[in-house]
Amino acid sequence: MALIEVKNLIKNFDGKNILRGVNMELHEGRSKVVMGPSGCGKTTLLRCLNLLIAPTAGQIIFKGNDITRPGVDIRRLRQDIGFVFQHFALYSHLTVEENVTLGLRKIKKMKKKDAVEKATYELERVGMFDHRNKYPAQLSGGQKQRAAIVRALAMDPAVMFLDEPTSALDPQMSREVVTVINKLYLDNITMLCVTHDPFLAKYISDSIVFMHEGVVVAEDIAERLFYDHDDPRIRQFFLSVIDHR
Repeated sequence: MALIEVKNLIKNFDGKNILRGVNMELHEGRSKVVMGPSGCGKTTLLRCLNLLIAPTAGQIIFKGNDITRPGVDIRRLRQDIGFVFQHFALYSHLTVEENVTLGLRKIKKMKKKDAVEKATYELERVGMFDHRNKYPAQLSGGQKQRAAIVRALAMDPAVMFLDEPTSALDPQMSREVVTVINKLYLDNITMLCVTHDPFLAKYISDSIVFMHEGVVVAEDIAERLFYDHDDPRIRQFFLSVIDHR
């Protein structure tokens, strides 16, 4: 059974169809990347799956439960979903370690000593332990994103959602983050990532979902999507993003 199953998902904003019947599955221990032109509904899909925005119609089955039904405990749901935002969303008044331990102490009710031990393990995992006492303003963009990944990972979510995790970074910092996410991929962390970055997509995914105008039009491995696909929309998209790298 799929960890996440999306059935005919629809989302309208002000009478405009953003998602027009998305169908997709994600299995435990697998990683998928969602790609497509700007405005095709990628980030809207991710935010619907986390119920940051409410779908207009359709179903989202998570761990066997329909989370689009009334009365779903959204707070409990989000404990199972780690979310990494494009612009980091770290608390500026907290150190890296405090950013990571906050959810462990407030949501998981861990004792401070246990929370710090968990944070230490995860920070070491991504090469951020030496920066644990720094504030976000003292970090590079790549370090901020790695800290945000650790904060989500420390909660032991069932799945990690990543929304354009490298788009706010320069090429060098982007590679740092790609390396970290690739480690998670090799550790079989379940992930769903939205990105325009073909380099990231290739190295962190079992398959790539290609969206166009609010629907999934293809799903395949990177090599078959990136080069000489039958669909001209897909060929044109990857020609443009790969040529500009």
